[in-house]
Amino acid sequence: MSQPTLNLVASTTDPDGSSATPKSNPLNKKPFFKSVQWSADGTTLFTSSSTNKICSFVLPSTLLTSPSLLTLSPHSTLSLPEPTSAFAPCPYFSLDNPSTQVLLTACTDHPIHLHHIFPPALQTPPIASFRLIKHETEAYLPVASLLWPTPGTHFIAGTINRIALYDVSRPDAGLSPEPVVTISTIQKGMPGIGMRGSVSALAVQSQEGILAAGTWTRWIGLYDLNRGGGGSCAIANWSVKSAAEEKEIGGKGVVQTVWSPCGRYLVVNERGSGGLLVYDLRGAEKKLVGVLKGRNGFTNQRLSCDVYEGRDGGFEVWAGEQGGGIVVWDRVGLKEGDLEPSWRVEGAHGSGVGSVVMHGSGSVLASCSGSWGFSEEEEEESESDGESDEESDEESDEESDEEGSEVENEGDEGSESEAETSSRQRNSRKSGIVVGETSLKVWSIGPSNLDHHEEEENRDQ
Repeated sequence: MSQPTLNLVASTTDPDGSSATPKSNPLNKKPFFKSVQWSADGTTLFTSSSTNKICSFVLPSTLLTSPSLLTLSPHSTLSLPEPTSAFAPCPYFSLDNPSTQVLLTACTDHPIHLHHIFPPALQTPPIASFRLIKHETEAYLPVASLLWPTPGTHFIAGTINRIALYDVSRPDAGLSPEPVVTISTIQKGMPGIGMRGSVSALAVQSQEGILAAGTWTRWIGLYDLNRGGGGSCAIANWSVKSAAEEKEIGGKGVVQTVWSPCGRYLVVNERGSGGLLVYDLRGAEKKLVGVLKGRNGFTNQRLSCDVYEGRDGGFEVWAGEQGGGIVVWDRVGLKEGDLEPSWRVEGAHGSGVGSVVMHGSGSVLASCSGSWGFSEEEEEESESDGESDEESDEESDEESDEEGSEVENEGDEGSESEAETSSRQRNSRKSGIVVGETSLKVWSIGPSNLDHHEEEENRDQ
């Protein structure tokens, strides 16, 4: 497939819906976009910002027909009490049905909350709460990942050494704080079995409902939630460290697991990595079938990716880069081995592209950028989105305090020890903080000029 054309149709540089710097920002930093997601019906974009806000942008009906570039403005802004590591919109969201216009958030030291996306008042309390606590101390466990898959009756949360499944219709009423199912990702008393660390990535295969979980300690686990809780639902687990080292792409912890549209392949996305790992999970054996190389991703910032069914077979993988570009691999899954980018969009943004998400139609793409660093010579090493490092620092403290000896042997496989070092380095710096370019952009995807010529030739014949 030849390179398509990307045309910018709408954008904004205001992550919070207000150009003013919030008074609650202790460092007086300029806010920036951290991530973006599509609504289930494809009408709305949800963004998270560095100042703990989630904005909802309803796209205009003239998005693809307007003769000029559109400026996006949020239709609602949700202010969260603390930094959030994850949020999940309702999987059956519809702009025509107010009862579906809700989302889940996971904030530090708070329950998981269900919020109205378009509340009737400026700031209304959550609709419902779901607790994930350590029973010995009754402290809230840090939620590192959230997934609300179709059909929408349940959602999944990832935390330290465990995965929790909740029934959305049974919020915490003070009677039963337990999730419906709790899965420990480690088997106590069985060294080498399971995976340790905070579950930082979750993805469900649509065909059979297999859950793929990833951790900051660079492990992948597969679970069949239909089998119930405990160890009975575990299918397989493995470390991606050796594969990444062999392919020389680096890696500092899994930030994303993504199933291919056909459900056969699993894409593993790590921070601090120059590539993506692709596993074939058909049959009893997991097999590394490819490495998507050539991505500028050596940063602690979360740089997410998305997949879409390929026109000529296989599937496409779209990913953001540290330098502001967007890179695409086409026909993934059709052959084994290393795969270089099919094409890339240079200069799509002016800083790290935290999210690249494809519309369900395949004709519209949304991306967002934003990062901060230090005004020193080592700024490039320090650059991050301000969220990944803070999360890992919190996870390191929580894991050592709450889980004790269970995490003492993670060693250099985890990103937590690196984050502690990074935290000390940040605290020792006396220079100011510099926030790079930040923007949310919506692109229309059109055929390349070559495709136009081929279509004209076919019509002439």
